Amino acid sequence: QVQLVESGGGLVQLGGSLRLSCAASGSIGGLNAVGWYRQAPEKERELVASIVSGRYTNYADSVKGRFTISRDSAKNTVYLQMNSLKPEDTAVYYCYARRIDFHYWGQGTQVTVSS
Repeated sequence: QVQLVESGGGLVQLGGSLRLSCAASGSIGGLNAVGWYRQAPEKERELVASIVSGRYTNYADSVKGRFTISRDSAKNTVYLQMNSLKPEDTAVYYCYARRIDFHYWGQGTQVTVSS
């Protein structure tokens, strides 16, 4: 089992920044990917950013150039730095970890961007 705990969400104004953190614990060896999804009201959950095989990063087109994913292996923590935030970034952000074809999920953290 892997436990994921997110933090860092909140309310921010248009153009502002937030940094999300996701602390992992438990059986974290052998994870293939870690990253972030988000889900806005009445929309499907979408992949925002991920780190695959410990080094390859992927971003949704809508966040490229504004969001940066990183990890601190010593702290078993994944970060999502979000800059130039827009109202359309408003969503619940979920940290995830994948081992082969199984996903572990955090509880989610709300990000609200006001205009």
